[in-house]
Amino acid sequence: FKGGDTCESLLSSGRFLGEKVWQPHSCMMHKYKNSEAKNCLIDKHVVFIGDSRIRQLFYSFIKLINPQVKEEGNKHGNIPFEDKSASIKVDFLWYPEVNGSMRQRIKSWTEGSVAKPHIIVAGAATWSIKIHNGSNEALTQYKINITSIAPLLEKLAKSSDVYWVLQDPVYEDILSESRKMITNEKIDAYNEAAVRILNSSSRNSKAKVKVFSVSKLIAQETIMKSADGLHLPESSRDTNAMILMNVYCNKIMKPIDGSCCQPQPPLTLIQKLAFCFFTLSIIGYLIINLIHRNNFRKNKSCTDLESGEEKKPAISTPNVSTLEMLLHSFCKLGLIMTYFYLCDRANLFMKENKFYTHSSFFIPIVYILVLGVFYTENTKETKVLNREQTDEWKGWMQLVILIYHISGASTVTLPPSLYILFLLSSDSFQVLFRLNFLVVVLCIVMDRPYQFYYFVPLVTVWFMIIYATLAIWPQIVQKKANGNCLWHFGLLLKLICLLTCIYFLSYSQGAFEKIFSFWPLSKFFELNGNVYEWWFRWKLDRYVVFHGMLFAFIYLALQKHQMISEGKGDPLFSNRVSNVLLFISIVSFLTYSIWASSCKNKTECNELHPSVSVVQILAFILIRNIPGYVRSVYSSFFAWFGKISLELFICQYHIWLAADTKGILVLIPGYPMFNVLVSTFIFVCVAHEISQITNDLAQIVVPKDNSTLLKRLLCIAGFFSGLLLFSAVQDQSRH
Repeated sequence: FKGGDTCESLLSSGRFLGEKVWQPHSCMMHKYKNSEAKNCLIDKHVVFIGDSRIRQLFYSFIKLINPQVKEEGNKHGNIPFEDKSASIKVDFLWYPEVNGSMRQRIKSWTEGSVAKPHIIVAGAATWSIKIHNGSNEALTQYKINITSIAPLLEKLAKSSDVYWVLQDPVYEDILSESRKMITNEKIDAYNEAAVRILNSSSRNSKAKVKVFSVSKLIAQETIMKSADGLHLPESSRDTNAMILMNVYCNKIMKPIDGSCCQPQPPLTLIQKLAFCFFTLSIIGYLIINLIHRNNFRKNKSCTDLESGEEKKPAISTPNVSTLEMLLHSFCKLGLIMTYFYLCDRANLFMKENKFYTHSSFFIPIVYILVLGVFYTENTKETKVLNREQTDEWKGWMQLVILIYHISGASTVTLPPSLYILFLLSSDSFQVLFRLNFLVVVLCIVMDRPYQFYYFVPLVTVWFMIIYATLAIWPQIVQKKANGNCLWHFGLLLKLICLLTCIYFLSYSQGAFEKIFSFWPLSKFFELNGNVYEWWFRWKLDRYVVFHGMLFAFIYLALQKHQMISEGKGDPLFSNRVSNVLLFISIVSFLTYSIWASSCKNKTECNELHPSVSVVQILAFILIRNIPGYVRSVYSSFFAWFGKISLELFICQYHIWLAADTKGILVLIPGYPMFNVLVSTFIFVCVAHEISQITNDLAQIVVPKDNSTLLKRLLCIAGFFSGLLLFSAVQDQSRH
């Protein structure tokens, strides 16, 4: 379903998520802060003209600029507001009826000598109904008056944003006697007249008066909470003001989580080059495939004319060359990246805001836990943190994080140690390629900085730090360590030096920012023009890699001295030691969980987290590995997701969630559960396919032959140099 005109949707349709959260149809609404509202409206003049309902909207609007404003002043008079710091003027003009006086004021703005307001919000009708006791003559006169005003508003709409607010329904049961003639039937008649007359002469023109009809829908749900049956409760007025702010400001401020009224961003030079590359890859693959198929048909078995027997060909399948495999991978990747772009950059599919409920979070959690326990199998090996176990760990963690994200519960940072635990056993260049390939492609296609996908830079840097720590002199290999225990102290000394460096950088933000602000490092780690986000993410789990390396060292030492038993079904230590450690681990795990869940000050908890998170991680490892029967089984369901956990974590940004994780992608509107099922199925299939593509390309791009590898690395260096050059040109053209 096409997203359509999101501005029109924002002004005319939507629904409530819960009691106070308004969800526009097909797009996401940004919640503007005071500073953002000021930046958007700087040097602007806004005018609200109408009755008491428009006055309410006026007050809600100016409170977005200055929350300290009080609703004071003459209720039946003009009310000025000015914010001198941002040169913003907002005026309320008391014109409770659509009549000659209102027409004269609007006409004055169309004359050249008077400065036109940048935004005009108008609307009135209930006073006409009340004063004339709901007579049909009053309705006829209203039509005549609005007909005379409509051309003036349309003329203003060519240079200003003009909104006509339709009349909200009333709660007739609690209206005072003096307002009993204001019925919903009369209000509907006045609204129909306004909609029919406005823009009647400019239907084919872009300059139109925007009809603000969404207020009517909001009032239908909330007017029962009105104090007098006529005026909306404060929360509804605030929602209307926020909608108005989104309509005008989204195209100026371009907030990530405000997709309403935002035009589709133009293609950058790098995106155009990427599109050409993938197109050529698809064409190239199709040509090679057709040639191979044609050759294969020619070599196919033919019937022996003399014996009538069918001869089998020497080769049953065509040879797949490296070039064909490369083009095949890029062909699939190009189609997948097209889907990414259509989902989160083109205005093709709808996007909605997240909304948290306990059921939307806990029901899926229970469901996946039941499935995980159901799919239990024996492990191939029973060592501590064997491959199946680490895949399982990553799998259930990733699924929980995905549910956190889509349910709007929170956001979580994955501890990088979980990936580094098994990455170290692989070839380092292949590891770096597999970690970064998808993110680099997404940076190009989705026009996002590298640091935006913060987890991959985090893991990449920590992996390189571990590699460098172990590679620098003196290099301590297993043969040396087994020959002389003094080498163990050398390794511990390296770890202490690493800890000292981490500690120094964590308490010296200035030094940290200087290191990563140098070009070209700054291109990789800057987000929104600075490296603060990178500093925050790095600092949050700064000791977890040191803890992981120390754990690995202790584990190998215990293994060497045969102090642990890793046989199938055997407890890890002696029965007494195992029981004591298991009890301590369970208590520690529960204590940490209670502390973390009861955390009220996020800043203080973030400061403690790097030092104490090791308690829960170590406790979990011991609980999972001390009992032999627990260590010997794993969940194949969780392990399957664990194998593609990196792809799942990155792909969710654009094809499961929307607006860079701020919202939810809507492929099937009107059916939330069915939409999640369909989008999840596509999302998981795409993540699995990208994992296969990355593995195939890793074998080609990072060969085992050193001379070939050197050539490929030079090509990769040239590619990134060109990318940095194009990025610099692109940034310059934007400025």
